[in-house]
Amino acid sequence: MSKRTTRSSTAAGAGDVNSSPSKSDEVSTSYDKQKILLSSEAGHFSLIRALHMADFITELNGFCGAMSIFSSLRYCLGQPDELTNLWWALGFLPLGLFFDFMDGKVARWRKKSSLMGQELDSLADLLSFGVSPAVVAFCIGMRTPLDHVCLSFFILCGLTRLARFNVTTTVIPKDASGKAAYFEGTPIPTSLGLDALMAYWVWTGAVHDALPLGTWLAGTPLEVHPAVLLFVVHGCLMTSKSIHIPKP
Repeated sequence: MSKRTTRSSTAAGAGDVNSSPSKSDEVSTSYDKQKILLSSEAGHFSLIRALHMADFITELNGFCGAMSIFSSLRYCLGQPDELTNLWWALGFLPLGLFFDFMDGKVARWRKKSSLMGQELDSLADLLSFGVSPAVVAFCIGMRTPLDHVCLSFFILCGLTRLARFNVTTTVIPKDASGKAAYFEGTPIPTSLGLDALMAYWVWTGAVHDALPLGTWLAGTPLEVHPAVLLFVVHGCLMTSKSIHIPKP
């Protein structure tokens, strides 16, 4: 997400043009640590030693995404009216956003940068804000084959958006701190809006056969729940080239 621009661009020297030698030394030390992963004599636990504190917080974001998926699966194994696991599945997602926000804060506070951190952040975001919401949508009733195609489209849009962000992060205009000036396309954590909407549907009982707008083309190969089109629209917004959202 956003703060990884700071972590990667600072490391690449694309951030503050007034960086002092001490900051350059910190970046150099960070990358020397990263080289542990590339060494043929890395030894045991080299991967763990190559991670920064912010990276471990990013892992907690991914953990929330995984736990949301497992909670969704546990709901599917139980009775449809037993909603505890479904609430857990929804609740882990804003918690993932908290860790997604905090890892950038910690990275800037400690002035530690890594390319691996940027990749970890994107993968964790895909899990927490791409795959997990789609699984929740399946749980609440979007279960036709065409629903699955639409939800897969949403996930792939999130995947593509994150890949584009990693590729273009060095060319997006930045402020003095090295932070990108805007998001190109809506950030993938904005899927929490869909999560909030699904939580409202769960709260009001508008799930399964009671999903808003019902079912179109029931009994045909094109049977679909029109509510799933919200995921399609959100996927298109994430991959938009023309939408520039100023970063807070």
